[in-house]
Amino acid sequence: MELSEGKQKFIETWGTLGSSWGINRTMAQVHALLLIAPEAMSSKEIMDDLKISLGNANMNIRALLSWGLIYKHLVPGERKEFFVAEKDMWVVAKKIIEQRKKKELEPLVKALEEISAVEGTGKETEEFKKVVQDLKLFSNKSNSALETLLKADSNWFVGTFMKMIK
Repeated sequence: MELSEGKQKFIETWGTLGSSWGINRTMAQVHALLLIAPEAMSSKEIMDDLKISLGNANMNIRALLSWGLIYKHLVPGERKEFFVAEKDMWVVAKKIIEQRKKKELEPLVKALEEISAVEGTGKETEEFKKVVQDLKLFSNKSNSALETLLKADSNWFVGTFMKMIK
């Protein structure tokens, strides 16, 4: 496999995986391109490599900046903005977990807290309260586990993971 073919396959695959983390395909492809880029890239270079519009490139760059997955990089003598990806995969994974937690788990925990205050008696109300309480317990445990993971360093995680699979 030639390098250009491998790069294209990686960008396509990472783009497909992006939807699993809650981001669009193009945003994930921009991230993939910057991950494998040996040097910082401008919006125009990203646009040209991925064959997307400048507006699309800029919108996805801004989103990746807000997720903390890429950073601006100053190039002396250049007026254009350049971007580099966070290349430490542990940091990348933690950033994705943080964003997913913020977008998905935290709103669920908040909603379950509100819903658990439902009033009433009877079989239907009791079943509703039981299910909501179980979901609340599971969500809070998930939230705690993710918080522990986010605070952990990669050595702890890898060591713990290896113990689990033995």
